[in-house]
Amino acid sequence: MKSLQIEKALTATVREADVPEPGQGQVRLRVDYVGICGSDLHYYVEGANGAFVVREPLVPGHELSGRVDLDPSGALAVGTPVTVHPARFGTPREGIEDAPHLWPGGSYLGSASTWPHTQGAASEYLIVEADMVRVLPDDLPVRRAVLAEPLAVALHALGKAGPVDGLEVLVTGSGPIGLMAVAAAVAAGARVTATDVLSGPLERARALGAHATIDVSTDEVGAGAYAVVLECSGVPVSISTALRAVRAGGTVVQVGMLPDEPRPVNLAPFISKEVRFLGAFRFRDEIDHAVALLATTPGIESALTHEFALTDADEAFATARDSQRSGKVVFAL
Repeated sequence: MKSLQIEKALTATVREADVPEPGQGQVRLRVDYVGICGSDLHYYVEGANGAFVVREPLVPGHELSGRVDLDPSGALAVGTPVTVHPARFGTPREGIEDAPHLWPGGSYLGSASTWPHTQGAASEYLIVEADMVRVLPDDLPVRRAVLAEPLAVALHALGKAGPVDGLEVLVTGSGPIGLMAVAAAVAAGARVTATDVLSGPLERARALGAHATIDVSTDEVGAGAYAVVLECSGVPVSISTALRAVRAGGTVVQVGMLPDEPRPVNLAPFISKEVRFLGAFRFRDEIDHAVALLATTPGIESALTHEFALTDADEAFATARDSQRSGKVVFAL
């Protein structure tokens, strides 16, 4: 089978590998689509994602959809369309029993955080545990289902904020996760405003239902105007903007990842307005909600802007880095 392997910074090679055999409790999938996430970009461009350095060839990819190729248990028929929850949860800890995504010792597809690395989905075939598989509804195309994982990230963040029906919600940063946050908040009944510094992402946010957009390179975001802010850029100045934009007693959910190092942020509004400032990391089981929402909301597929073969990986990663012209970029296998 063909497999995309990141060997070091700016070096990704398609290699032939043996077709893997599923063990007990496992399923083999034939992968159709794999999305390029921000972490995949870091591994490719820098050879590392924060502290997690590529020390052996790493197959990227944790956003995927495909079909069952072999289920030794017979529970899933060959050809069944599926997506995958990419986490293997770790060891439960007191106080976070209901948050398995925060348990220590877990792993995530396509990650160098473990040794050996946890290989990802950018291969023709993939072995996963049966409980990671999510069967797609009849009205959800396999292509659209590749968005289930990033949409689940957005739904988890939105769930941290609480009900938003009828509320003014601001999404700062209209990259792929920001677009999923727009779609999730619109579906939940919010009036959504999206921000970015580029026209391309703002156009895509409007296509997903944002009722207003703000180019923050030229225009100010209104102070105290929003009940909820989903901060999806991971840029410190955007965090300061979010804290200024949220209303007194409102909620800011930090979705965008930041480097593990000090960064300047203006916390005065956080204090004076008694803002709830919450972190959101990956997700627990929101991928099930994401699958259902994708099945009933075909317009979310507009976030998919480019498809590439594995053999065009350099171009695919370059396109994914160009947020002016690309939303979600995927490999089509």
